Amino acid sequence: MPEVTTPYATGTPCWVDLMVKDQQATLDFYRDLLGWQGQPSPAEFGGYAVCELNGKAVAGIGRTMAPEGMPEPPTVWTSYLASTDAQATQDAIVAAGGTLLAPVTDIGDMGRMLIAADPQGAVFGVWQPGSFSGAQVVNEAGALTWNELHTSDVLAATAFYGEVFGIEIRPLDGTDSYWEVRVGDRAVGGATLLANDPPGTPAHWLTYFAADDVDSSVDALVRQGGSVLVPPFDMMAGRMTVVADPQGGVFAMIKPTPM
Repeated sequence: MPEVTTPYATGTPCWVDLMVKDQQATLDFYRDLLGWQGQPSPAEFGGYAVCELNGKAVAGIGRTMAPEGMPEPPTVWTSYLASTDAQATQDAIVAAGGTLLAPVTDIGDMGRMLIAADPQGAVFGVWQPGSFSGAQVVNEAGALTWNELHTSDVLAATAFYGEVFGIEIRPLDGTDSYWEVRVGDRAVGGATLLANDPPGTPAHWLTYFAADDVDSSVDALVRQGGSVLVPPFDMMAGRMTVVADPQGGVFAMIKPTPM
């Protein structure tokens, strides 16, 4: 199992979470689909559930909360990028033209977080680790395996994420319509144009979970009330699909092509 035992480098996607109206139904859904185990935490942490796969943290699921009189936020998977200094990253986000949605907050001794949007509107989180560094297992069936930026302007995104995190976004060899998101000499995610999404889709980060069998996973998802947005298909990186859970959270599943 590809366990993560060292801190994530700055700019690397390190965690994903989902805020929903019906937390228990969502925990049950992902338990049955991906094999996760998770229980709501104590009230001091807002009931947030850290879901585990074979005893290792893989993702978070919490209850949607909004200030009185404010609309509830949409049900979306949020990708968190690692930082060694959340406050400095927050300042850099604002200076680079990003929008702060939730300022730096301490999460007990686990770490510090914030939520922001890049200049094209893609929402992301920032995580500064304390006792908790993020996903403890990745690239395993049921675990996080890829994070993909969907943007209207790749050049502007390259400038923003480069300035804030030192991320490099460069064309993927062999294609003129897909980009690698790189931290140092390592590809940590991808980027694509919103023109490839249905009209009206906002800029966003798409979460990918690995699956042993994409087609059977889709069948299981549909039986549990989920919906298929892009049916399974073969592509350069493997066989994948884009789906939504019963609460509306969109994510992708992929069986990567063996390297």
